Amino acid sequence: MSSSTPYRSSQRAGQDGFLQVLRAEWTRFRSARGWVLAMAASALVTVSLGLLIAGGVRSTCVTGKGEGPCPAPLLGPDGTAVRDKYYFVHQPLKGNGSITARVSDMTGQIRLPDAVPGVRNLTEGVVPWAKAGLLVRQSLKQGTPYAAVMLTGAHGVRMQHNYVHDVAGGPHNGPQWLRLTRSGDTISGYESDDGKTWTEVSTVKLTGLPETVEIGLFATSPGALWDMAKAFAQVTATFDQIKLQSANGSWRRDDVGVSMESDGETPHHPGGVVESGDKLMVTGSGDIGPATVEGGVRADLMLIGGAVGLIPVLVVAVTFVTAEHRRGLIGTSPPAEPHPARLLAAKAAVVGAVAFVAGLVTSGVVVPVGLALLRAHQNPIQPITLGTELRVIVGYAALAAAAAVLALGLAALVKRGIMAIGLAIALVVVPYLLAVAGLAPWLLMITPAAGFAITQSVPTFAHVDVDQSLIGGYYPLPPWAGSTVTCGYAALALGAAIAVHRRKVSRRVPLA
Repeated sequence: MSSSTPYRSSQRAGQDGFLQVLRAEWTRFRSARGWVLAMAASALVTVSLGLLIAGGVRSTCVTGKGEGPCPAPLLGPDGTAVRDKYYFVHQPLKGNGSITARVSDMTGQIRLPDAVPGVRNLTEGVVPWAKAGLLVRQSLKQGTPYAAVMLTGAHGVRMQHNYVHDVAGGPHNGPQWLRLTRSGDTISGYESDDGKTWTEVSTVKLTGLPETVEIGLFATSPGALWDMAKAFAQVTATFDQIKLQSANGSWRRDDVGVSMESDGETPHHPGGVVESGDKLMVTGSGDIGPATVEGGVRADLMLIGGAVGLIPVLVVAVTFVTAEHRRGLIGTSPPAEPHPARLLAAKAAVVGAVAFVAGLVTSGVVVPVGLALLRAHQNPIQPITLGTELRVIVGYAALAAAAAVLALGLAALVKRGIMAIGLAIALVVVPYLLAVAGLAPWLLMITPAAGFAITQSVPTFAHVDVDQSLIGGYYPLPPWAGSTVTCGYAALALGAAIAVHRRKVSRRVPLA
């Protein structure tokens, strides 16, 4: 891939300063046309794949006005894309007060893959994050602040507020008493097994609550996950032993966020309520929480070709070392050559810096240009702050640098170019591609491919089930944790290579 002039020094190895070696290695790298072209090819591959994806996305939605562009994502109080669809039986509460009720039963329906094409396959059941409980919110306007204490399908009692915050209560799945109290801007949620002994789940502050809020009972259920999508699911909760303090009006009923069929009049999967004595059976579908997939196209999808684009970087890093092995400069320390450990460190600095710059140019082009293409085609975009966009761009560059140093360290250890290239690709590229396909996502926790987490533009929320693939936005590690794993592998490989070559040289040096 490259042709170069061997490094020569007018000084003995022991007198070669690191900066001199670094300068010489940089000169050697930029003088080799093959290496420079490979880095350019890396950027070209990643940018091309990213813009191809961005240019091909066309999102359409069916609304009451017919089929057309999807609306912009609904935003919560902190700017996160959210879902806010549920059935609400409520009353206005002026000033302080509370509501207490028992969730005595939860049933539901889940759509499974059709056994007969075109025939809906429904079964009885409740999805894990189906929710039924007590809710207080600023108003019925979607996206407004709220707090709720609830019983879920399989995650026990929870206290959630403002869509992204979730606190676990007891691991109850049977009948459970719940209570929600308001004191100014402070909302507290409680649970009880018998309605007499109460345990606080959490207390939250909803700054700026108006004097009059809406308080009541709600039910909602996110879709069932299958075939990398969400299918219809619905929950029905039975409430009894309902007591209100400071709210004594008549019940109001609202199917908040329900969408209409194409005729503009028929509700799509409507909820409802049935009264039976002192019981209220509330049915709802949807969710109150973050919109991870439904919130629009994510910025990190512009870098979906990043793993393929890293292959030339890995090849360059390996051959940058194996060329020295062929010339016999690493593993020995002739008088006119720098110490192998110093030479390896200089090579790592050069190839890491070049990979970082190439990655920065790549992500700095494909992310903003790709997002601009998506907006031009009227696609909904997941909201992204400037800080997050910068982290995605710089993070990909840091990942490229760490992957290059890792490949260089592996090449110095195994000394065989083909083997080192294969090993680097197996550790960095293959786990990522498997995760894209939804296979073995746990590999992104234990392999150097974990570093791709630094590019995630939408966080993974524990209280939202998502398809465990990168297409669905699932990363098993937070951004900085994933980056730390990759950097750790790179440091370990380079450190081991330097230690091995330093030991080899020391064995060849005669004792004075």
